[in-house]
Amino acid sequence: MNYQVLARKWRPRSFTEVVGQTPVVRALINALDQNRLHHAYLFTGTRGVGKTSLARLFSKCLNCEQGVTSKPCGQCQACQAIDQGRFLDLLEVDAASRTKVEDTRELLDNVQYAPTQGRYKIYLIDEVHMLSNHSFNALLKTLEEPPPHIKFLLATTDPQRLPITILSRCLQFHLKNLSVEQISNQLSHILDQEQIAYEPGSLPILAQAAEGSMRDALSLLDQAIAYGNGQLTTQETKLLLGRTEPELILTLLNTLIDKNIQRLLDIISELAASGADFQAVLEELLSALHQIALQQAIPDLPPRAESVWPNLQALAAQFSAEEIQLYYQIGLIGRRDLPLAPTPRGGFEMILLRMAAFKPQSFLDAFTATAKVPQSAAIANTPTATPAQPMRPTTAPQPQPAKPQVASPTTLTATVSTPAQTELPSTLSSEHWQQLLANLDLHGVAQVVASHCNLTHQTPEQIHLLLDKQHAPLLNNTITQRIKKALTDYFKKELYLQIDIGDSTQPTPAGLDKQKQEHRQANAVQSINDDAHVKTLIKEFNAQIIPNTITTKDE
Repeated sequence: MNYQVLARKWRPRSFTEVVGQTPVVRALINALDQNRLHHAYLFTGTRGVGKTSLARLFSKCLNCEQGVTSKPCGQCQACQAIDQGRFLDLLEVDAASRTKVEDTRELLDNVQYAPTQGRYKIYLIDEVHMLSNHSFNALLKTLEEPPPHIKFLLATTDPQRLPITILSRCLQFHLKNLSVEQISNQLSHILDQEQIAYEPGSLPILAQAAEGSMRDALSLLDQAIAYGNGQLTTQETKLLLGRTEPELILTLLNTLIDKNIQRLLDIISELAASGADFQAVLEELLSALHQIALQQAIPDLPPRAESVWPNLQALAAQFSAEEIQLYYQIGLIGRRDLPLAPTPRGGFEMILLRMAAFKPQSFLDAFTATAKVPQSAAIANTPTATPAQPMRPTTAPQPQPAKPQVASPTTLTATVSTPAQTELPSTLSSEHWQQLLANLDLHGVAQVVASHCNLTHQTPEQIHLLLDKQHAPLLNNTITQRIKKALTDYFKKELYLQIDIGDSTQPTPAGLDKQKQEHRQANAVQSINDDAHVKTLIKEFNAQIIPNTITTKDE
């Protein structure tokens, strides 16, 4: 006996078997039960969501020998003939192969004749948008006022290409894409009925790959069963679809935290050696970033059915929300441009290098404050101001990152060159805290939190900090332990650290850096306004200065 593929075998035979199209099914059931039948129906939606299946099911409801009903018996001659595709009064037309106006006219020549077997003669025109304009014009009059025994059922994946004159003559039903959970549940039901062994973890993977199409999911299921020799396992399903292990994606993200470029390249080499599809790997990386963003926004959010990621709470605490959004945007743009790269691997490497190199604008001051610069370079640089080309118009001035404060060569030597010999003084002033912060081994969110703190109390064994309450959401136990470890490593002794939250009367290191930058920016703007050449340009060409485009050179 010939094998029948699952996509055909499990076509819905009744409205109760239709998955995920509740609004459309409800409307059709009510129309049948109340005998409020229109003469033309249009089903729209992407491939594999049930357009043709619903049209055939509706035809069965209209022609069941028990009468027009929303619950066809499925046993009478008409129902079985429709299920088997041999009902004479159901004319299925592939519009893609019959686009000429002569084909449409030939089809409509038989409209006047009564049904042969059933109650209604039904014209099911699939991919109706493929008809030519002349064919649509030939169809218009009959579609609007057909004989009482005629019903038109139209299906299309592209309703935008249908003339408005056709749309206005039909009842339109849009079939939506199915969710991962709906597809997974249906696959589980089918596998149980088929008595095929499977691992539950494999179903969401198939459902995600189907992208909302039940037919695609069933086709992939057939393929996975054949690949697994009659059973379905999670590992083999991943291999079949080219999926990357979630742990490897999380390793990539952890490596991004440490900015370990060599380790990033090593992981990419492992992916290339295993024959991974870098487009698919990038999509999974974006999926992980999406889940982390949700975890940061709502920490108690339960995991979704389609999520294949382990608990991301610990990882979410190590990234700022701005970093996740930036990484997601870089990955999204990189996904668009990946086909343009010389090689997929090279394009993927560049995407991760961008993620490692770029920082959110609001955090640039804090990140650059910890930069370790050579003494000669720090002394040689002097603040100057030059007009910048108007390459990035904005509505507000964009502050530039501030470099570490370098008071003098003596200060630099005292605070940078010999941290290993530094002892915790008996009193540590706010000025000392600002200088100390520039030399602590802090990165990311921990450095940002520390830069928005002020020193409130200090002893040889304890340090008490006050965090600006505007940045309180960034503080957690992990961040506190990072700051404590950095202080302990710097002073070579165990310290007690307490971080309180409140309003400080003294400016924080981040606030002082911001004030310095604003002062430099104001000086730069004034310098441009006072420049004789600029004044001449303004006078001769009726020009104007755009302050937002004026930037300062880094110190």
